[in-house]
Amino acid sequence: MALDPISAILLFFSQLNPAVLWLAVGIILCGMELVLPTAFVEFLPGVSALIVAGLSLFIPNFFIQVVLWVGLSAAFIVLSRRFLSQQKIPRSLAEAQEAQTLTAIPPGEAGRVIYDGNSWRAKCSDPEQAIAPHQPVFVVGRQGNTLIVIPEHLLQS
Repeated sequence: MALDPISAILLFFSQLNPAVLWLAVGIILCGMELVLPTAFVEFLPGVSALIVAGLSLFIPNFFIQVVLWVGLSAAFIVLSRRFLSQQKIPRSLAEAQEAQTLTAIPPGEAGRVIYDGNSWRAKCSDPEQAIAPHQPVFVVGRQGNTLIVIPEHLLQS
């Protein structure tokens, strides 16, 4: 009696040793990170699968192995986000990137700038300074979703 492809795949994986299965999953996920860089989103669950492959020799229950893999993967991703900076905004004036105002930025108030291809809410770093629309500015900081900008002419003077 012939099996359909899905049943054949399920039968094949049901016959595998869980350690071999976790090892294969770990290698595949780590390898995918090399081909499709995703800031460790594939690599860390791959490392978790490799750890679970070793632990599966001592923990025979597959459900517990899956829970352990999910927990380790989540913990590694959360910990990696703490240590890897997500900040794209420059930390110093030397690293400041150029943007352009879309609207006027009145003194002490917010306006809109185009930065990195997106419209952002922005305030001038000098609360006494106004910036006209369509003027080049430099992004020097960020407060939540508001960029802190400085007019280009202030840097040139």
